[in-house]
Amino acid sequence: MGPLAGFKVIEIAGIGPGPFCAMMLSDMGADVVRVDRADKVTGGDPSSPPVDVLNRGRRSIAVDLKSADGLAVLLDLVGAADALFEGFRPGVAERLGFGPDVCLERNERLVYGRMTGWGQEGPYSHTAGHDINYIALAGALHAIGRRDEAPVPPLNLVGDFGGGGMLLAFGLVCGLLEAQKSGRGQVVDAAMVDGTAILTTMMHAFLAMGFWEDERGVNVLDTGSHFYDVFETADGRYVSIGSIEPQFYAELLEHTGLAGEDLPWQHDRSQWPAMKERLAEIFRGKTRDEWCEIMEGTDVCFAPVLSMTEAPEHPHNRHRETFIERWGVVQPSPAPRFSRTTPAIQRPPAHPGQQTDEILADWLGSEEAEIAKLRETGAVA
Repeated sequence: MGPLAGFKVIEIAGIGPGPFCAMMLSDMGADVVRVDRADKVTGGDPSSPPVDVLNRGRRSIAVDLKSADGLAVLLDLVGAADALFEGFRPGVAERLGFGPDVCLERNERLVYGRMTGWGQEGPYSHTAGHDINYIALAGALHAIGRRDEAPVPPLNLVGDFGGGGMLLAFGLVCGLLEAQKSGRGQVVDAAMVDGTAILTTMMHAFLAMGFWEDERGVNVLDTGSHFYDVFETADGRYVSIGSIEPQFYAELLEHTGLAGEDLPWQHDRSQWPAMKERLAEIFRGKTRDEWCEIMEGTDVCFAPVLSMTEAPEHPHNRHRETFIERWGVVQPSPAPRFSRTTPAIQRPPAHPGQQTDEILADWLGSEEAEIAKLRETGAVA
């Protein structure tokens, strides 16, 4: 039903950004087949799906990619696919026998995605790394945190998912759109350092305009200001304030009881620390729920800071069904939304190799005898 219904995508199983990309494509309706390693098959019970909902929506085929027969199976799948993506270090897929040249020779319309931290070339390209390293090199990590304190890694949201998996999903869809016009596939080089860098575009613009200092915790959006920050409440919880525009700032002053006082100009940076302490004292005077009663529904630009277990229960999130429960696991719903081609979670996470026979029959038209032979040789599991 989703907007990508009808597209066939091969996911070479990996971690982090790769599964996130596959989840996004599957949620949008693509038929995504995850190729797991044959030695990962454990015979899990299909009636009890894994709880790793990052793997939701896809079927799994287990293949021994180091065997000639297993590689042949993968290349047969490539011939039936619209896209494939892998997350190996540069050169590994080539050594295993399914690099871009081989796959595009088999299927000239194939969009071949490559997910790495550093990219396919460059001084760092063959070294190990994780999200924290990629966002550090891109200049993003330095900017996140409070003044005179160390940078704070924002979980692995910026590199792995925003600058990685989401970037790869965008690149693959762009490639699929272009291939429909040209009839030719191509390689998508999605690097987390590149993706993280492009997420900082606005800050680079602010730097060029003289509106941003290349220092942590002294700017409008990085906890430097008193009108864009989080404040502790009387019960030890927190609320978020984002009253940047003057009309919203006026609302903040009104609802905190500061309206009418002789206050400094909102953007007088020399007064930000004093104003922040003043607001901090006011917010400590009431509980988080009391501030919700005062500020929710106003234009203060306010929201309570909710934990991951609290967020699904908030009335706004419940109204929009931002989170849903499937197979006993509360998880984010597919996003974004479409008026006609409604995205949906297609199926629960699969055990490695759970649908091997089904995929061979569905994608390749393999007969039972052919599948049995492949299983006997260990090419699939």
